[in-house]
Amino acid sequence: MPVPPDRRSRKRLATRQGISDAATRLFFERGFDHVTVDEIAEAADVGRMTVFNHFPRKEDMFFDRDEEGREMLREALRQRDPGVAPVEALRLLAHRLVAERSPVVEFSARSQDLTGTVAGSETLKARARAIRDELAQILAVALAEGAGRDATDADAQLAATLLLATWSVAFIEAHRTFRETRNTEKASAAFLALVDKGSIGIETAMAGTPYA
Repeated sequence: MPVPPDRRSRKRLATRQGISDAATRLFFERGFDHVTVDEIAEAADVGRMTVFNHFPRKEDMFFDRDEEGREMLREALRQRDPGVAPVEALRLLAHRLVAERSPVVEFSARSQDLTGTVAGSETLKARARAIRDELAQILAVALAEGAGRDATDADAQLAATLLLATWSVAFIEAHRTFRETRNTEKASAAFLALVDKGSIGIETAMAGTPYA
């Protein structure tokens, strides 16, 4: 996340990060459902209302990179070369994120803690499903707008759903690969292989549309 230029914004960002770090540490240690907001506030050395000023819901502290991921998708479509189709732009984004070792596509011992914490909480699993649905809608709107079509365009909705499904399966397989091998490079390769394979299928399905 870019560092804001003014002191007040930097301080606010630092406070937010401190709350998120404290919350994540407690979630890993004790499980999401067994940690209270008051305990997070105490661990971060802030007041309860300060926590809610930065994170309206407890689960937002866990998924604190959600907005960053959404913006990455939007930017990949906005900044793509005119000669690069949207599906290809998102395939290239996956490769770039892996090459840059972005935390968005991290497959490591820490990411295992993250996935394990989600698996142990019905609240987090529900929020993860909601985020996936929200991402699909955001992606559909971005695809349609880029093609000059209505936001409800059925082709855009289908492309977005297929893209999210591809990335979801790729993430699951990459995390499974890391659990079995403890090898980040192999996990990243598994992720990219499925993104590439899925992209071929999506391009075929969307042939004749502005998205492939």
